Amino acid sequence: MKADLYTTKENGQLENKILLFRKDNSEENQVLNIYGDVAYQTLESFGGAITDAAGYVFSLMSPEQQDQMLEKYFAEDEMHYERIRIHMDSCDFSTRMYEADPDPDDENLEKFSFAETERYILPLLEAAEKKAGKKLKIMLSAWSPPAYMKTNGKRKKGGSLKPEYRERWAEYLCRYISEFKKRGFCVERMSVQNEPKAVQEWDSCVYTAQDEKMFLRDYLAPALKRHGYDDIELFIWDHNKERLYDRAAEILDDTTEDLVAGLAFHWYSGDHFEALDLVRQKYPDKKLILSESCLEFGKYGRDAELENAGRLAHDMAGNLNSGMCAFYDWNILLDYQGGPNHTENYCDAPYLYDAETGILHERKCLRYYWHFAHFIKPGAVRLAVTRYTDKLDFTAWKNSDGNIVFVLLNRTDEGLECNVRIAGELLRLTMPAHSIASAIIDEGDKTNDK
Repeated sequence: MKADLYTTKENGQLENKILLFRKDNSEENQVLNIYGDVAYQTLESFGGAITDAAGYVFSLMSPEQQDQMLEKYFAEDEMHYERIRIHMDSCDFSTRMYEADPDPDDENLEKFSFAETERYILPLLEAAEKKAGKKLKIMLSAWSPPAYMKTNGKRKKGGSLKPEYRERWAEYLCRYISEFKKRGFCVERMSVQNEPKAVQEWDSCVYTAQDEKMFLRDYLAPALKRHGYDDIELFIWDHNKERLYDRAAEILDDTTEDLVAGLAFHWYSGDHFEALDLVRQKYPDKKLILSESCLEFGKYGRDAELENAGRLAHDMAGNLNSGMCAFYDWNILLDYQGGPNHTENYCDAPYLYDAETGILHERKCLRYYWHFAHFIKPGAVRLAVTRYTDKLDFTAWKNSDGNIVFVLLNRTDEGLECNVRIAGELLRLTMPAHSIASAIIDEGDKTNDK
């Protein structure tokens, strides 16, 4: 066997080598095991969010820069993103705060306007689909109902949905699906509420577990069925991992289990990979998707690109190994400040565009994400692995074409020796300090006995 190995080193250089396996002579040290006969979840695909902010920045770029970005994300021979997350009404990454229908007297939503979504989001979505050569699968999420529907009378700073507006809000969400569908887009899934525990300076709305359960069961699911949208997958929680299992336990019972496709989670509160394991063990039929991941400049230094890219890749590997079946990056594009953001909650993104200089910057996290999305194809099945040290992150997958691939991350300051072991054969390699590598294993060649 041999491995086609691609390594991104600390200096950003991508190195490609062909390495040969040899017979495993009972090696015990520095071993990374891959067990091809033990399989877990199937990967749906990777993707990202098309926000109002991303669409606006995209409109400022030259056609050549637009094509460069789209090629990297959506081309079949690059990262082949297949899934897109889109906010309904404004979120913090919007050019301004807005609502499709802010009129409390408009009971039948006759004044509902899709204009804000059409302005910046749809042109980027259409360009992405053209580059992908197919329909992309959309996940819709709401940050807040219209201000008049909420207990605090504002889109921001939390507040809750007033009970008397539950039915209208469910209809409002269905209207968004209708607007996308009648324009030929594929809406695959929806989360009940983005970050239902968050009280933010931007668009936010609080749902207790009982609130979310009641709205899902008694209002949203029936509304979707009335409109013929009961094929839309519904996801609960859509917030950080530390309370993922708690939310599942509080919502899922015999009245809701058939209505919930799975749980969506974010990365912002730390690893909590065990939370995914708990949900997977207790609710094995529920999908686990990471619906939002990015680095906030207010929390992580914008110049610490290498360290930050390593953080995101560590989270990716851990989530994949704990049952995640789909991944949505947050903004696929922002300006160089990390916006626009109507509350100055600036964040990093794989692409940042500097309008003053006209330069499109590729951030290091783009290359790190490429190591996952380029090699692990949609439909791949995760394989069991073990590792000799927690200094390395390691995940292995079998693609539908039969190839086995692995991704290996070293975030430490020292090079680490590795013996990748599979099917009685061993591959010796050294992972340089602060590097990430991906490999395609070719099982057709004979073992090198030397």
